[in-house]
Amino acid sequence: MKAVIIGAGIGGLSAALALLKYGWDVEILEQSKELNEIGAGIQISPNGVKVLRALNIDKTLEDYISVPRYWQFRGGYSGRVITNTPMGTEMEKRYGAPYWHIHRADFIHALAQALKEHGHNILKMNNMVVGYGQNDKEAWAQLSDGSRVNGDIIIGADGIKSIIRENMLGPSKAIFTGNVAWRYTVPVSDLGRHKPPPGACIWVGEGKHAVTYLLRGGTLANLVAVVERDWQVESWNEQGKREEALHDFAGWHPTIRKIINQSDQHYRWALFDRAPLEKWSDGRVVLLGDACHPMLPFMAQGAVMAMEDAYVLARSLSQHSDIDKAFTDYFGKRYARTARVQKIARDNMQLFHQRSTGGKLINFAPLWLANRLMPNKFHEHNDWLYGHDVTMP
Repeated sequence: MKAVIIGAGIGGLSAALALLKYGWDVEILEQSKELNEIGAGIQISPNGVKVLRALNIDKTLEDYISVPRYWQFRGGYSGRVITNTPMGTEMEKRYGAPYWHIHRADFIHALAQALKEHGHNILKMNNMVVGYGQNDKEAWAQLSDGSRVNGDIIIGADGIKSIIRENMLGPSKAIFTGNVAWRYTVPVSDLGRHKPPPGACIWVGEGKHAVTYLLRGGTLANLVAVVERDWQVESWNEQGKREEALHDFAGWHPTIRKIINQSDQHYRWALFDRAPLEKWSDGRVVLLGDACHPMLPFMAQGAVMAMEDAYVLARSLSQHSDIDKAFTDYFGKRYARTARVQKIARDNMQLFHQRSTGGKLINFAPLWLANRLMPNKFHEHNDWLYGHDVTMP
């Protein structure tokens, strides 16, 4: 059996590795001419590390990762710590796997290298897919040059602007959240005493927030700074100006402003959302990752949910010879979980951006108190998410 996978992002590459584990042939079609080095840090929670272990690539990634010591809420202007929850070895003890930070480019590179061990022709670059077709025996991806690539199934792992989803369900418009994210990676050596703390830190303020953590063994600082603005260009490659970002975060803590000041590249992208889709497949064609459940970054689960999708889909296909039954099983196991993560991410967008004094007291005072009286409350709140293991039968 052969799967044709559209998109060489984290979801597509993970799906290829998972299907290879279960004995499938795979071919990935990627529209870019080369795997893009542009990106930012991503977070891989224990539920994601468990997938990487099952795919036997966790050891390969250990050279690239950083392990956060704690999770913190901080005031965006003062830097005052609102909550402090231990991570590090605590995550491994509680969930049986660590919590990692990794640069997206490093992660993509490692996944692509793992694929090369299975064959040289799996990943096909510079292939623009414009649609798909199928009959009762096979499915195919239609390319922009008029050719097509055939397989038993097509997997649409082509992101929030998915051509496969549009061909399957018709055109639909993503919902602009009213938020724009600036993103930066800067060598820690350039930041002096204003380097970020060695944890996963959310800095909160009126109508904006920032997230900092370290990458590449603590040598690289990652910043994602989100502000409410009416600018609706969704592109990883779009650059703004240093002055704009500094204006957006005027008066904020020196750690945030130092990272902005020290960077020569000021990437920004508008944050869009979609309601959960009630249908993920059509005959021999199926969606995964952002193509069917795009994740706002306020739960740090976009990459991990795509990895979970990939593993569950591959196992469902291995357990059901009937493709319809396999896709139904996959959808049934994934829909409620991904929809829940999507909703919490939307809710967090409001939580992080409290404007009024009353709103801050109502939302942050209980967090502060609970963190001191019940330090494990954060972990308990996330047990359903981080403790889940899709690789278990």
